[in-house]
Parts: sequence; C-alpha cells; structure tokens
Amino acid sequence: MRIGIPSETKTLEGRVALIPAAAADLVRRGHEVFIQAGAGEKSGFSDEAYAKVGVKIAADAAALYEAGELIVKVKEPVAGDLALLKKHHLLFCYLHLAAEPSLTKSLLDIGLTGVAFESVEENGGLPLLLPMSVIAGRIATQIGTTLLHRPQGGKGKLLGGMASTPRGKVVVLGAGAAGGNAAALAAAAGANVVVFDKRQDRLAEMMAMGPNVTALYAYESSVAEEVASADLVVGAVLIPSAKAPRVVTEEMVKTMEKGSVLVDISIDQGGCFETSRPTTWKEPTYDVHGVTHFCVTNMPGAVPQTSSVAISAAILPYVQRLAAGNEWRQFEPLRGGINVDGGELVHPALKGMI
Repeated sequence: MRIGIPSETKTLEGRVALIPAAAADLVRRGHEVFIQAGAGEKSGFSDEAYAKVGVKIAADAAALYEAGELIVKVKEPVAGDLALLKKHHLLFCYLHLAAEPSLTKSLLDIGLTGVAFESVEENGGLPLLLPMSVIAGRIATQIGTTLLHRPQGGKGKLLGGMASTPRGKVVVLGAGAAGGNAAALAAAAGANVVVFDKRQDRLAEMMAMGPNVTALYAYESSVAEEVASADLVVGAVLIPSAKAPRVVTEEMVKTMEKGSVLVDISIDQGGCFETSRPTTWKEPTYDVHGVTHFCVTNMPGAVPQTSSVAISAAILPYVQRLAAGNEWRQFEPLRGGINVDGGELVHPALKGMI
C-alpha cells in the first residue's frame, strides 16, 4: 500500500505520526512510504533520515495526498487538509469527532474511510490515546505550575511550598492516564493533591501515591468545595468517543481565588469546565472571573520529539494491519462504522488487531 505522512497543520504542532525507524519497518514489508518534505523536522527527524530508509519525499502537501492511499497523521484534518482528502483515502489519526460535528460532516461529505486513534480499543483500554494522555497530564501540571507565577498573571504561589509556607493545592478531575500523571507530578512537587473519580480501583491507586494525595468520589458538592480552595485545577475527564461532561460550572469558577489556574486536558472532547473554549499554543490562555484558563487542544505538540517517538511506537502495529489490505474490516467491532451518503467513518474499536 502507498502510505502518506503529511506535515501537521494545526497551530504550532510539531509532531510527526511515524518516525524514520517505524517508516523503515513499513518499507521492509513492501509498502511505499511517502512523507511531506520537512514533516519530521520539528520532531528532530530530517528528510535525509527518512530517505536513508527508503521513504520517498513529497515536495508539498498536494503531492503527498496525491501519492498516498493510507494517510497517517497525528491531529484531525483542518481546512487545508480537507481540501486534499479524497474518497479513496483511508485516514488514520486523532479525530475527536464528538466535539467537532462540522468536521464529521466534512469527512462524510468527502466519503473517505476514517479510523480515529482515540476510538481504538484493546483489552478494554485505549492504547493509542494512552501515550498522549500521559504526556498531556504531565504538561498540565508543568504549565499550571508556571501559570501560577506572578509574571504569568498567577497568584504568585510556589506549588510545592517550602518550610514556613503552606503547600499549594491541586485538584485533579479524573484518575485515568492523564489525570493520574498530572496528580503524580503535582504530588512529587510537594503540593497537596485531591483527585476525583468514580472508580474505586483508580481512587485506591491515587491514594497509594503518598500522604499528600487524597482521593474522593466525584460528588458534585465535594467537587465544588475542593475547587473553591484550589490553586490549580486539572480537568482530565474522558468518556470514550463522547463529549466530555461539564464537571466544573461557572459558579464554581467564581468561587476560586483570583490568579488561580484551570487546565482543561478534556478540551479535545469539548472540555470539562463550563468556561472552557479551545485555544492554541500561540495564544494558550484567557481569563474568566480572574482565573487563568489553559485549554490548548494539542498539549503534547509542545514536546514533539518525545510525543512523536511515543505515538509512532503505539500506532505502528495498527498501521501495519491497515496497510495489509481489507482484512481488518473482518473484525466484528468494525462493522459498526458510520455509513452516510457512501462514506464510512469507522469510529468504534479495532479490537483484536495485534
């Protein structure tokens, strides 16, 4: 199969879907692999590194999409990509369609087949969402710590505190991969951390992190009480393939001290704060009721080298199966694809593909 790896076009997005080592594996299997010139540079991978392993360099996006049948990218297609996608393409990337009805319609109008990274299931987990969730969780705590600094508009508080000063307080909504990593980093920094979830096993794991971590069931009244006294709130609520629920209301935001920070990892799925709206790395923050909001939709794009290596390792086995032909369609979970006007948008799982 002809596999195309385009440059990412989202604002300040530096990731590349397949690093040279992964592309080399596909070439060895007899596939033709194309990459858009410069697509890997922001992640530290030159065109020469790809060419050395047999990857063909496409001069521009138009040439790349023309050459490829299976298009493998990281983020959802934006206007420039949509203009180049055709009905015969098989698109494999993050789509986050629950929060993007207009994108869903555009893809169905094109009539292509799309497989969303975030909807691929394996043994009850989401293996293609996992690595980016880990990175996003860690970035959330790192950026939240920085945004609490006074020059950034924050209240001027050191999150971990020190002798003779109080520790900062971090509230994390959701104890999955993103929330768990956000909580772990905050706890390691010395902050008092409160994690909310509804799964007893995850709450137990959070409590085991240390004496400065409290794990609570996500009653609305308890969330409101803890948010009011938080310095940093990290939203990491996920309902697979669905829009994120609004866990923090605007009234709760009003109760927070001025200069506090909200970081919404769930923004890709619509956001879990009522006051959330998508932002980019170019203009990452905004203020509501004196509280700084950080709602960047591609947080892992800030560390493209780490992110590209991680996502490439996660998706390669699935790319191999997709590139092998139509055998992947035989798996039962894929028969639930959305078919509208001749288009098929495969949003359910790719169980059993490894």
